[in-house]
Amino acid sequence: MRPSRAAETALALLLAGLAAVTAGCGSRLPESAFETRPTANPSGGEPLRVGVITSATSPVGGDALTGPRDGALAYFAALNARGGLDGRRIEVLTCDDGGSGVGNNACVHRLVDERKVFALVATTALDYAGAPRVSAAGVPDIGGQPLTPAYDTYPHLYGIYGSSAPRTGKAPGWNGVLYGGTEVYRWFRSHLGARTAAVVSYNQAASAAYARLIADGLRAEGYRVVDEQVDFVLPNFRAVAADLRSQRVDVVFDAMDTHGNARLCEAMQASGVRIAAKVTNVQNWSSTVPRDYAGSPGCRSVLYATGSSRAYDDTSSPAVREFRAAMQRQGQRTLSQWQLEGWAAAMWFTDAAKSCLTKDRQPTRACVERYLNRAEPYTARGLLLPVRFEHLDEPPESRDTCLSVARWRDGSGWIPQGDMNTNCATVPQLGYRP
Repeated sequence: MRPSRAAETALALLLAGLAAVTAGCGSRLPESAFETRPTANPSGGEPLRVGVITSATSPVGGDALTGPRDGALAYFAALNARGGLDGRRIEVLTCDDGGSGVGNNACVHRLVDERKVFALVATTALDYAGAPRVSAAGVPDIGGQPLTPAYDTYPHLYGIYGSSAPRTGKAPGWNGVLYGGTEVYRWFRSHLGARTAAVVSYNQAASAAYARLIADGLRAEGYRVVDEQVDFVLPNFRAVAADLRSQRVDVVFDAMDTHGNARLCEAMQASGVRIAAKVTNVQNWSSTVPRDYAGSPGCRSVLYATGSSRAYDDTSSPAVREFRAAMQRQGQRTLSQWQLEGWAAAMWFTDAAKSCLTKDRQPTRACVERYLNRAEPYTARGLLLPVRFEHLDEPPESRDTCLSVARWRDGSGWIPQGDMNTNCATVPQLGYRP
């Protein structure tokens, strides 16, 4: 099946298990981890304070998890430049939790307990250890990336992709079981005629577990599955490439980081492997493809990304054009799908708060959550597939699910493959334990 977005975006955790010793382990974060972002200062009373928690420095390194934060900051900067929330400035406090549970709890304490933020927005935490405290405080966490099962566990947490789980705070999903659909695999079977799929993973627990989820979903959609596993420290990608060629694989999925994908593609290029599609996910859906896959033009030419949001290169959309212009004003030299989803998360918070404005311009958390829990799904002006929170007592056996698909083209970027609102199919929902 296609696992839930919590499992898909948990690819960021693949290296964390082995490298966690490099994460901070103190009881406090340095003051430099906390920042109040400078913004315009329109008149209209006291600013409305929101927090953004990001594992900006973490075992997975670099800018791997900063996209949602940057998108949210760009949205709030643009909003404040237009006069804020009905004249009231949005004050954004950011916190880098260092990718550790201790650091995450420190961020939650600082932002929720000390700085009294009204809400959290676009949380992207490698270890969301502070989620129970956020929930207990009744602070809405809006549009977070589900790197852990927290958004399918706790009330007051609203992940960017929605949830049907009861979210009682006791266990993820339904008694510890999450569900996901097979829409990705259905799409490649239907549109490219793919029948044989390879799943490449490391011999590392998180990577291997995610690979099994992919393989189960592929088999549910009738694929012949070729399982390939490489050593995490000394991966032999040439041997994998040779087997892919001999097995006549149509499409390749993986449970690896960007570096591993690049090396796999280089091996495939050297071995003359030709496939219909190399599939990646929203975390790697960015403008850095030419750099990441510099040594494998053949792989770039068949690189696809799938997700639940409109491609950031789809400039036919006014909402996408607005996002791109704002990112340019913020000096962003690269663009990514996670940035767009962070922008959408900030828009979601703003729309919810706007719905609550009264004469004294004092939105309440309860009112904001009524907006988030309403029956009408949210689309962020067409940037997101419809998002809703259903709180179903029992998991659905199947559901009609839509999908955003884009293909990389050198010189053009990510080209949408059909409209995400019509790339839909009724697919089974299969369970797994996170």
